[in-house]
This record gives sequence, C-alpha cells and structure tokens, in this order.
Amino acid sequence: MAKKILLAGESWMSHTTHVKGFDTFFTSVYETGEQYLKAAMERGGYDFTFLPNHLAMEEFPFTLEELKEYDLIILSDIGANTLLLPTATFTRSEMKPNRCNLIRDYVLQGGSLLMVGGYMTFSGVDAKGKWQDTAVQEVLPVTVLSVDDRMEHCEGVRPVTVKEHPVLKGLGEWPRVLGYNKTVIRDGAELLATVEEDPFIALGTYGEGRSAVFTTDCAPHWAPPEFCEWEGYDVLFQNLAKWLTKEI
Repeated sequence: MAKKILLAGESWMSHTTHVKGFDTFFTSVYETGEQYLKAAMERGGYDFTFLPNHLAMEEFPFTLEELKEYDLIILSDIGANTLLLPTATFTRSEMKPNRCNLIRDYVLQGGSLLMVGGYMTFSGVDAKGKWQDTAVQEVLPVTVLSVDDRMEHCEGVRPVTVKEHPVLKGLGEWPRVLGYNKTVIRDGAELLATVEEDPFIALGTYGEGRSAVFTTDCAPHWAPPEFCEWEGYDVLFQNLAKWLTKEI
C-alpha cells in the first residue's frame, strides 16, 4: 500500500484594486503552489493529499489518531494561526484541540514532519508565521527566529552541500534560489546543505519520529523555474520522504 502524505498550505487569494483615472474596479484570484511537489511525490508512488490554507483551518486533523493516518505531514507556506484559530474558537470562543501540540506528539510517537520555506512558514513575513511560539518548534532540527526571517536574493544564490547523506544522493549541482527563511541549526541535528551559510536542508530525530526542513520554497517565487524544473527536484523530495518515513 502506498504511503500517505498530507500537504497543508501552499494556497493564497489576492484582491486587486485597479485605478484608471476617476474609475476603479476590482479583480480577485485564487492560486496554489503545490503542483511541483505533488507531481514529484506522486511520481515517487506516494498517495498525496493537498489541503489548501482556507480548508486547513477546519479540515486539518483535530486528533492524533487522524494525524496518524498519514505517514508524512508537510507544512508549506501556512502560518501557525491557521491551525491555532479554527472558526469555532475565533468566532464562538469554543475550546478545540491545539493542533500544533498534536503535530509535536505525532512526531514523538513515530510520525514524520517536513517544513518547507515560504512567507508563512518558519517565522515568515513580518514574523507572522509564528511557528517559533508553538510546540512544533520542539520537533524541528532548526531554531525558528522571532523576527521576519526572509532572506531575499533577487540575484540568485546557490545552496552548498556540507555533508554526504542518502537524502542528497543523485542530485548533482544545486540550482540557484531567490530566497529562503533564515534559521539556526539546533544541537544534535544533521545539517546537510547550507545557503549563504544558513541552514538549507537539516534533519532531526525526536522521540520515535523524524523531521526535516527545506528552508526555501517548493514553488515560485523563491524556487524559480531552474529549480522547479531541475532534474534533481523529484529526486530530492522523494529522498526526503524516504528518509522521513524510514525507507532509507
């Protein structure tokens, strides 16, 4: 049976005001960024479920048992508030399970977690990601900053491999990326690759489970076409999934 992956995040809505002299009008768009990661994992034989941000607020699992139905949880461009403020709590003051605590417990009891960079993961834009203030920090191989952690590099910067590991097998030369989330490696974690001397890929074992971070995005803009269409893209994410779920 194929192993199951749940990706939460990677969606956004934009509302634009167009001003043309005296007149104005509005346009709205809904977009997602899961397609490259989804294709890579499905080509690797995984059963992939995508839960965009607006659905994750209500549909991300509220119990440990539901989380354990998945072999790997991926958080990408989703802020902690999306899980901490379900509608019942925010609008009706109802008590609900803390899903960040559940993610920590899921890892400690043998689950797998991958955090992918973005404007709402790690600390993120204006420090609104807020993952450093949750129990998820306890099971990440890096320390999340408490300030806006985005490192924007419009000129492109190239990651550097610093340790040989099965996760990096068969990748070749890294393509450039246009930005990443700045973090600090934690004691006991494995640092596999850096970008501008900051963690790029790091691994950790916590309790019975494993976690990893990939501190740039899995899609544009930080991951430009040369990265998303790189022949090593599928290999990298499939290798991460294999290591996290103890296949390698």
